[in-house]
Amino acid sequence: MDSLTQLALGAAVGIAVMGRRTAAWKAALWGGVCGTLPDLDAFIDHGDAISNMTLHRAESHALFFLTLAAPLLAAAIAWLHRDRVHFGRWWLAVWLALVTHPLLDLMTVYGTQLARPFSDFPFAVGSIFIIDPLYTLPLLAGVILALVAWPARGLRWNAAGLLLSTGYLVWSVIAQQHVTSLAQASLQAQGLAARDLLVTPAPFNTVLWRVLALTPDGHAEGFYSLLDDTPRISFERFPHDTGLLPRLADNLPAQRIAAFSHGFFKLEQRDGQVRITDLRMGLEPSYFFSFVVAEQRDGRFEARPPRPVGVRPDLQRTGPWLWRRLLGEPLPSPR
Repeated sequence: MDSLTQLALGAAVGIAVMGRRTAAWKAALWGGVCGTLPDLDAFIDHGDAISNMTLHRAESHALFFLTLAAPLLAAAIAWLHRDRVHFGRWWLAVWLALVTHPLLDLMTVYGTQLARPFSDFPFAVGSIFIIDPLYTLPLLAGVILALVAWPARGLRWNAAGLLLSTGYLVWSVIAQQHVTSLAQASLQAQGLAARDLLVTPAPFNTVLWRVLALTPDGHAEGFYSLLDDTPRISFERFPHDTGLLPRLADNLPAQRIAAFSHGFFKLEQRDGQVRITDLRMGLEPSYFFSFVVAEQRDGRFEARPPRPVGVRPDLQRTGPWLWRRLLGEPLPSPR
């Protein structure tokens, strides 16, 4: 999730755990700091663009390492405020602020490597977009009210914000499962053989959903709004150059994207260059994570340092479409 959301979640957790044992501003400050710490790994350069992508949310988001760091950070905070009597409570607050960060990231589609150093599997539920105001605003409101209201009332407001935001996450999973069942039925009715299926929300909401189906010769994309008049989802098919993957078996960056995306990727040739694209983030034909990984020379592919060529969707074109499609208008996808 975005940094503001993680800061708000950490601050809310800090206030909830510390209660009246310390000033609300101290709990919010250190909760917010700990809630944003894991994302500092974004400043680490791992040597190439694909490594930077796939190693974000790795060790810094691992529950094991965050648990080890919690008592050290708590001890520093307790020492700074001369509050050793509440060290145990600071420990709990710091630990929860740290681990709720990757647990929230888990709900997005990107991929969070929670189990390092035991596994580098990128876990992802994909039921919420990386920025969703309906999740963030209750947290922010609860924290702000906790800082300005009388302690008892402020703590209740903070708890209400946490409850509402958590309930919204639960709702997102329920909505995702509902759309998944509709997508499976629509694919079957249209005779599309899907070997894998991904259902994720469109930007900033959990009403409009993007459905991505992998087919034997490519992928199919469709959109469904919970406000649609019909449960039928229309799909548009996009062929892949399926012969490219075997020829890139020794291309480590390409294989890394293939694994990190859980198979939701495409390979294509453009102007003698081979591109690999993560299909999970974006919509046809604009994707955030696309990389040139090889060039064709004398009939064979030569590996090249990964070069990002991803593009963001044109908001002037897709923004109005997203809003109208969210409201249930049966519009074709913008291309």
